[in-house]
Amino acid sequence: MPVESVFPQLEALLPHVQKPIQYVGGELNSTVKDWDECDVRWALMYPDAYEVGLPNQGVMILYEVLNEQNGVLAERTYSVWPDLEALMREHRVPQFTVDGHRPVKAFDVFGLSFSTELGYTNMLTALDLAGIPLESRDRTEDDPIVLAGGHAAFNPEPIADFIDAAIIGDGEQAVLDMTRIIREWKAEGRPGGREEVLFRLAKTGSVYIPAFYDVEYLPDGRIGRVVPNRSGVPWRVSKHTVMDLDEWPYPKQPLVPLAETVHERMSVEIFRGCTRGCRFCQAGMITRPVRERSITGIGDMVERGLNATGFEEVGLLSLSSADHSEIGEIAKGLADRYTDDKIGLSLPSTRVDAFNVDLANELTRNGRRSGLTFAPEGGSERMRKVINKMVSEEDLIRTVATAYGNGWRQVKLYFMCGLPTETDEDVLQIADMATHVIQKGREVSGANDIRCTVSIGGFVPKPHTPFQWAPQLSAEETDARLQKLRDKIRGDKKYGRSIGFRYHDGKPGIVEGLLSRGDRRIGDVIRAVYEDGGRFDGWREHFSYDRWMACADKALAAHGVDVDWYTTRERTYEEVLPWDHLDSGLDKDWLWEDWQDALDETEVEDCRWTPCFDCGVCPQMDTHIQIGPTGKKLLPLTVKNAGPAPAASGHAH
Repeated sequence: MPVESVFPQLEALLPHVQKPIQYVGGELNSTVKDWDECDVRWALMYPDAYEVGLPNQGVMILYEVLNEQNGVLAERTYSVWPDLEALMREHRVPQFTVDGHRPVKAFDVFGLSFSTELGYTNMLTALDLAGIPLESRDRTEDDPIVLAGGHAAFNPEPIADFIDAAIIGDGEQAVLDMTRIIREWKAEGRPGGREEVLFRLAKTGSVYIPAFYDVEYLPDGRIGRVVPNRSGVPWRVSKHTVMDLDEWPYPKQPLVPLAETVHERMSVEIFRGCTRGCRFCQAGMITRPVRERSITGIGDMVERGLNATGFEEVGLLSLSSADHSEIGEIAKGLADRYTDDKIGLSLPSTRVDAFNVDLANELTRNGRRSGLTFAPEGGSERMRKVINKMVSEEDLIRTVATAYGNGWRQVKLYFMCGLPTETDEDVLQIADMATHVIQKGREVSGANDIRCTVSIGGFVPKPHTPFQWAPQLSAEETDARLQKLRDKIRGDKKYGRSIGFRYHDGKPGIVEGLLSRGDRRIGDVIRAVYEDGGRFDGWREHFSYDRWMACADKALAAHGVDVDWYTTRERTYEEVLPWDHLDSGLDKDWLWEDWQDALDETEVEDCRWTPCFDCGVCPQMDTHIQIGPTGKKLLPLTVKNAGPAPAASGHAH
């Protein structure tokens, strides 16, 4: 039976909402397949607004990987703004996909990608609008399997009641394996119902099914143990790691948005993983080992992507793009290729010690020369040792001098506040660093219009990092510390006006901390916030700290724990952490030793260039570091079958 499109009902509502274009679908390179010709159907969601969700690489890659398969269909859905949500409830229009406007409830799998925990309330909104019971235990065979992925899925315990399954790690191969299991189960006539298909997924050891695990608590509120509640279910679930990125050159046909989005460019992931070992960085820890895409693989992806989209900028993505062993050749080769097309290149941010002016010049040769972004993270030398960010102030000043001396006028510096062992003095040194930057900039450029923007985020301890045991700084202390820093910058008559200061208050960080290190008891808080109207918690104008705190006080009272217990409390070595049964490959003892090294202010090298430190990932996950150089170069593009338009043009007609 084909599933009807809900577009006729939706269309009548669109004139009454803001930005209706985001719900229409039909983007360049989107796919709508025949429902009846497919036997496994996925609805993929990035639980945020279209403008944030559409450019998300993870969803775009899985969308394409799945749609390339015969008999498999994948469509996308995003969070609807509150204005449309109200109308959908009033007119009984369910959560729909933007591709075929099909109801999400009709799909086999509803997969959500969480890059931040603040999307959890949006998931509940989508489930409710779709007519899918909020809690997994209330679902029947007619409901899709609700699956979580993305970085936040490395601790899915706070949403354990709402999801049926979680995949940790790389999704490309994982979604294909899952599709195969669901297809076989459906072909056999769905034996054993929903429970059986979830059991088959759990048995693989690489899909986590929260319902098959029981959590036991100690009298003081800590976790006693997490145990499988049926035989055949593994004690630990492992992450997925895709080796050889050249075999997965996705997205091949990037989506081109209809409405304005946060990133208007085509992006290519040039490597995955990072072993710099910054102790606060969950992304670096959970994506080990480093796997580089080859220079020729990158060149092919850029060419195909530009031809398929007509974008005029290419983002070279990774956690530390300037660390690619052939980054200089990549930038030069691409700049040479696209000189005539004026295609700009960008790196998300540059490490101070990996920056060189040749690379920067190649990146800006065809595009505009905007500001440079560096992330020293810690204001003082001591703090940078604690977090293992091995950058000295001399390095930074030297790098900045080169940039200002070569015509850049704007530098942005990113720091964190609230790091373990930090004092007011450590944070106040950020002002000194910014002053030295401006001083040096004026000196080398001979100009006074030099700008430096200091941007500060609150530190949130994350699972699977050496800081997973660390206490979080309270919102009040964070705000007080930043107030002192602001006063110091503003009070500087000579340089203060040239320094921009941007920071977030400490409140969203506390909610993020509650969700990132929470256990299953936090599910009650998330549900209470959702029922009280919580939506779009990642957006300042929608976020309500008071609502979160009121709901948490009420929901957690029954369990004898509170927000501080989850956020500002330091953990001990013996404590069972909520995510200990989810294996990111990192050895827990290695993480603990690195936490002790942090407290001793001891730095650790990058294992890409030095002997192994036994973090555990390579042997445990049967993986290895994959880096170049390959020694190859990007050759100029030749004009194939010269017709009316040159084949190498980056513009879509």
